[in-house]
Amino acid sequence: MSIAPTACIVLFRVIRVNLLPRVSPVLTLAAYFSSIICMEQVNNILKVIDKASSRTITVFGDYCLDKYLYIDSARDEPSVETGLTAYQVDRQKLYPGAAGTVTNNLRALGAQVRCIGLVGEDGEGYDLLKCLEKIGANTDWMVRSEIIPTNTYMKPMRATGNGPYSEMNRLDIRNFKETPRELEDRLIQNLKKALETSQGVIIIEQYLQRNCAVITDRIRDELAALAVRFPNIFFFADSRGFAGCYRNVIIKCNQFELPGVIEHENFEGEESIIPRAKKLLTANACRAVVVTIGAKGALVFEGAKMARIPAFPVESPLDIVGAGDATNAGVMLGLTLGLTLPEAVLLGGCVSSITIQQIGVTGTATIEQVQQRLQERRDVVQ
Repeated sequence: MSIAPTACIVLFRVIRVNLLPRVSPVLTLAAYFSSIICMEQVNNILKVIDKASSRTITVFGDYCLDKYLYIDSARDEPSVETGLTAYQVDRQKLYPGAAGTVTNNLRALGAQVRCIGLVGEDGEGYDLLKCLEKIGANTDWMVRSEIIPTNTYMKPMRATGNGPYSEMNRLDIRNFKETPRELEDRLIQNLKKALETSQGVIIIEQYLQRNCAVITDRIRDELAALAVRFPNIFFFADSRGFAGCYRNVIIKCNQFELPGVIEHENFEGEESIIPRAKKLLTANACRAVVVTIGAKGALVFEGAKMARIPAFPVESPLDIVGAGDATNAGVMLGLTLGLTLPEAVLLGGCVSSITIQQIGVTGTATIEQVQQRLQERRDVVQ
């Protein structure tokens, strides 16, 4: 039996008027049922988010020191030795970066964090460990060594007159030699110890040079084996350049980091993302694949299912530095709290939407801020 188009319109009007009295009249029927799912996810998150302090998460990977140097242009002076202008730094700010940014977000949300990475026996290493300890992260299992430098992003910030500071050319301190096997052994040993009391592991691979930092080919193989050995622990990997090299874990990347993507490829639609994500899911025996697509939200591939997770709308001005790290923290926290992966990804998007509204700093979000934003989203539909 078919229903005439006019009858369909009447049916929708009856549903909207009699059953959906609090829904905006411009909301389509499909959008309404989609919003019900979203509301259910939001409610599920709100039920558990205040239990974050009971979760212990290991952040394993590339830590670095973000070192901001603020230059007073009024104090410029010529160098006696070279004649070049010598810039005078009148203050500096230090932050844990890369895996440290994920750690900072988890601590702001209240989770307990164990840090495992590499630091040199140098001043930058001292400063990085102090930054992590200051936010309450456990650094007992960080691997210290004299044979590698501490990864550092040194960012000179210069202002002229009363104008705003602008970033000059960055100075990077990094290791460009292959990570010694001795350090790999220590990293693996510490990770195995941490797994005894962790509900989840976030793996952060920051650099594009292969085998020159924490995550090497050997380490990836070990992670794949550990993910099989510990099926009740969440393994969640975020890699800028090697997402296709991970197996048996949840892989998260943005649309440009997805294996097989051509540089500057147009991503107006999902046509090029979906087949590549599905291929990665099956070829690498992944637990799941999460692809973030900026303001459009994220796509979640898990088994035979695909879910679209909407982004939280936010107004300009925005600072997207660290947005991916904030998402990682929210997703892993959600998983360890018992949320489904789509619910956890929605939580990650919520956390990120708060951090990108903090201009000029790598922001964080508190539990109270997350609860408020989730409530705001629920109120839009209600």
